[in-house]
Amino acid sequence: MVAPIADRVLARIDRGLAQGSIEATLPDGARRVLGGHAPGPCAVVDVVHWRALRRLAAGGSAGWYEAWAVGEWTSPDPVVLFELFMLNRRTLGRAARARGLSKLARRAWHWMRRNHRAGAKRNVAAHYDLGNDFYETWLDPSRTYSSGLFAEPISAAQSLESAQQAKLAAILERTAAKPGETILEIGCGWGSFAATAAAAGIAVHGITLSEEQKAFVDDRRLPGVTVSLTDYRDVRGQYDAVASIEMVEAVGEEFWSAYLRVVAGVLKPGGRAAIQLISIDDAIFDAYAASVDFIQRYIFPGGMLISESRFRAIAERAGLVWHDRHGFGLHYAETLLRWRSAFDAAVVEKRLPARFDADFVAMWRYYLMYCEGGFRGGGIDVAQVTLVKEG
Repeated sequence: MVAPIADRVLARIDRGLAQGSIEATLPDGARRVLGGHAPGPCAVVDVVHWRALRRLAAGGSAGWYEAWAVGEWTSPDPVVLFELFMLNRRTLGRAARARGLSKLARRAWHWMRRNHRAGAKRNVAAHYDLGNDFYETWLDPSRTYSSGLFAEPISAAQSLESAQQAKLAAILERTAAKPGETILEIGCGWGSFAATAAAAGIAVHGITLSEEQKAFVDDRRLPGVTVSLTDYRDVRGQYDAVASIEMVEAVGEEFWSAYLRVVAGVLKPGGRAAIQLISIDDAIFDAYAASVDFIQRYIFPGGMLISESRFRAIAERAGLVWHDRHGFGLHYAETLLRWRSAFDAAVVEKRLPARFDADFVAMWRYYLMYCEGGFRGGGIDVAQVTLVKEG
């Protein structure tokens, strides 16, 4: 029953791989090379059950994860496969997007998880309130959960902690804040940016919806730093600058305008907002936005990567002038590789909290590999940009 579907899926992938190839072993023992039309990464995949291809056809990347989770396909290095799919994102078209009834069901679930006020609180808790004891086992000592900024060329000799400090310093520099001034940080994490600003004599009001993060930052007792459990839509007052590091991906396209109106509203005339954001290639944004991928379904409910062209246009309508974009996607791939190495070590050494079972551990490792491949394939980027309030 699944053979015709499998044949169509394999043919679609074969046609769509403009660069690189897949060396596939099929359930009947046959070996097949897909793609190979031009040089590129070569992924090795063992399709253990035909059902895996049916799941891919119906459920896209979420369905492909579900097949992996039950052992219907394996690979010695899934990162290469994810890189390959992202590298060929335009020619593959909708080959890894959900369709039919599966798509409708996944879209309905995603719509129910959108980031209105109650939904945002619930979605943040689902990810960030997994526990401070969980994140401390694999993040760098500063507990910075966003891309580091490495010296180039990227070298294994540079520590992740130093790359994170370089990123935080770059964000602080973009704000142009001076000692005695106050920065609003939208999405303060575990306080690494607030600590950087406080060390420079700059006050920070951090907002978060994560009770775990707030408790941790409060316990740090950073001078001049206050943290509140506040939705960005409820922020009032005026600030000298704004910082927001990889928070906009948790907003959702429906609320980009609200987010940027808040940024513009709290800044003094001429004030600067330093934003670090994760974007997806505009050429595939519509297909991405119309589907529900693995990350949205299993890792960041309510999440949405940024279309830079759309986000920039909304920012400019809000009176924010876009300056000095700096992209560094491969730095995120390296960051994710470092996180996975630390995560694997924590698993081997049994340092993860006992409440997380083997299925969760496997899913989290898959998440780190999936994201690394996306950045290596170039369809996802991370960038810093400065938004300056007109006036």
